[in-house]
Amino acid sequence: MTAPPEPRFDHLLSMTDGRATFEHALLTAPRREHGYCSDDMARVLVVTAREPDASADVSRLRRKSFRFLADAQGHDGGFRNRMRPDGRWADQPAFGDWWGRSLWGLGTLIARVPDGAGAALAARQFAHSARRRSAWVRAMAFAALGAAEVLAVDPSDHEARRLLADAADRVSAARDGSAWQWPEPRLSYANAVLPEVLIAAGTLLDTPRLVRQGLDLLGWLLDHETVGGHLSVTPAGGGGPGAPRPAFDQQPIEVAALADACARAAAVDGDACWSRGVVAAVAWFLGDNDGGRVMWDPHTGGGYDGLHATGPNRNQGAESTLALLATLQHARRPAPVSVAT
Repeated sequence: MTAPPEPRFDHLLSMTDGRATFEHALLTAPRREHGYCSDDMARVLVVTAREPDASADVSRLRRKSFRFLADAQGHDGGFRNRMRPDGRWADQPAFGDWWGRSLWGLGTLIARVPDGAGAALAARQFAHSARRRSAWVRAMAFAALGAAEVLAVDPSDHEARRLLADAADRVSAARDGSAWQWPEPRLSYANAVLPEVLIAAGTLLDTPRLVRQGLDLLGWLLDHETVGGHLSVTPAGGGGPGAPRPAFDQQPIEVAALADACARAAAVDGDACWSRGVVAAVAWFLGDNDGGRVMWDPHTGGGYDGLHATGPNRNQGAESTLALLATLQHARRPAPVSVAT
């Protein structure tokens, strides 16, 4: 049994230029021609704001991600997502996942770095976009995680409270009580964000029913995505009732979402299964998965882009590296967290 590795930001920093972090990589080299995206820069803001005693390099990266999102925000509260390599935006502000993740990043910055440069501006930006709503349940869920961060430090924030309540209502209303317990016809991506929102809302809005509902749903998902004692997560193409297992291409984002949700559950519920869920997420990256293959590069600190039946996709893109970093950050908290090697 060994302790999980510490998060290393070397590769993420190497993927970043003076403007932002490149979205894609060919092995370890950034694919500059594909540019940047708010989805990733919001994730960068989350993990850098979470990092205790951040180095000067990580602090600069945090400020860079905040500036990127500030530029991405539109007058209507939406966010642009895609920026070309020359720094020109390729789209208009909208309310997809990147809107939700941008609010998640801003909320995390407000809560975790309250005395940092730009904190007041971040609060204004959050309030402006938190008044809006998305048609997409995951976008709402990501935004609600930002609202939960804000409410944890300022329970009087009405915009954050309304956003979290609305997102929880969206997730809760979708459940139909059938044998297939998931609130959607099929599992898709970052699935654990849905029960995490219910747990967060139940805790911060003092609604025990939502906490119980979220814990039950997360427990079902954790059981569903565990086969043979290790995580066997829903692949990129999703999965419904009776789908064959294991299935590929498995994505690090799914593992990181489980780690996020299990870490939150461990903070409000004494069942050891939640700490074991974080352990399993770390172990997935270290090779305890359907392929028996390590899913990160210990020399660079980068995460591999996906697990196929034939082994890992060894490209180390931003999303996968950020999923690894977020998972390892959570591994510091629920105890005991140790991984067999």
